[in-house]
This record gives sequence, structure tokens and C-alpha cells, in this order.
Amino acid sequence: AGYLDGLAEAGLTADDSLVEPGDFSLDAGTAAATALLARHPDLDAIVAASDAMAIGAMRSLRAAGRRVPEDVAVVGFEDSPSAAHTDPPLTTVHQPVESMGREMVRMLLTRIAGGTPDESLVILPTHLVVRDSG
Repeated sequence: AGYLDGLAEAGLTADDSLVEPGDFSLDAGTAAATALLARHPDLDAIVAASDAMAIGAMRSLRAAGRRVPEDVAVVGFEDSPSAAHTDPPLTTVHQPVESMGREMVRMLLTRIAGGTPDESLVILPTHLVVRDSG
């Protein structure tokens, strides 16, 4: 939804061939990047739904002879501990995992106590962690 909203705000139309689904795993990232490269050999950026998928994408790009970030910029999402230790270090969006856990526990405890938690959308702050991949 964020991808589609961003395109709409920029006055651009979505192109389904630029999106490849995955299950947030390293193998899914490898497969997704391989499929994207097959459809768009000239692609110059990948934004992955997780750091594991971004790392898998970097593996696929390397196997295809593409350099990160010189040929293709790669950005992940999570800011996992492994993101800082890839080659090159992965640029990623930091998710406040501890805050997410606290919020989920708060909602669960409210429900266990017989209450009804406020299940409206909870938005937690994120920020870009710029490293060398993007």
C-alpha cells in the first residue's frame, strides 16, 4: 500500500512487473531478484520488504554480475543485526521492534483482562539507516 500511495503522490502509475512477492526470507529475496532481473535486466534499485530478502537480492545480483550499489541500489526493511555486516553494508529502514513488542503485549494484556484494546492503527516511528548498499 505504501508503494502504491507513493506512486500516486508522485503522479506515477503502478507497474506490476516491478513487484515480486516473497515470504521475507533470504531464499525468497534471491528468487524475487532473479525474477525481477529476468523481466527488467536494466533495473537500478530494489527495495525489499525485509533485510533477509534484501540480502538474498544482493546474492542474486552478485551472481548475475551486477554490483551493489554501483549498478543496483538495494534497501531493506527492519535494521536487523546482520544488515550492518553484509558486503556492502545494507541500507535499511529501522523498525522499532521493541516498541512493536510492547504495543502487542499491551493489547494482549488488555484482552486477557477482559477489556477491549484500542485496535485502531498504531503507527510507530521508523527512520532510514544509510549504509553502503543504497
